[in-house]
Amino acid sequence: MNIFVLNTGRCGSTTFIKACGHIRNYSSDHESRSQLIGDQRLAYSDNHIEADNRLSWILGRLDKRYGDEAFYVHLSRNIDATASSFAKRESYGIMKAYREGVLLEGRNEQQSHDIAHDYIETIESNIELFLKDKSKRMAFRLENAKEDFKTFWERIGAEGNLDAALAEWDISHNASGE
Repeated sequence: MNIFVLNTGRCGSTTFIKACGHIRNYSSDHESRSQLIGDQRLAYSDNHIEADNRLSWILGRLDKRYGDEAFYVHLSRNIDATASSFAKRESYGIMKAYREGVLLEGRNEQQSHDIAHDYIETIESNIELFLKDKSKRMAFRLENAKEDFKTFWERIGAEGNLDAALAEWDISHNASGE
């Protein structure tokens, strides 16, 4: 079974995959196929856990390829904390793509934090709509990571070192600087 961790970014996806690194019966990676196109973009091996916020831009293709056969995790974090983290990265990555591409440069009076909020609300809505008919899914809140990860572990039948996986949540992976 494939597992996809759908998220906006800036919400713990790197840590999620670090924790999954302690699972023996699944492979796991973070944004491992994000630079590929065509059929290769979604050609994940069986029993693989993938976290990639860019999947939220291609949910129609993800549905065609995996549909209700995969397990989906909706990873999220407090919207203000997520927006603050994105605002620190306004000139590159998803924030630059959203402002310059989707918003066609936006407007001068639009602040980075407000653009981040708009992006987050858009992506969260896309994920919620995608998941509405999926039978194997779970919500996962960064603020409740250790408890939610235990539930995730049980639901997917993970084998490995749960204590080491939970310890990853005590480390700040890929944090935005001040």
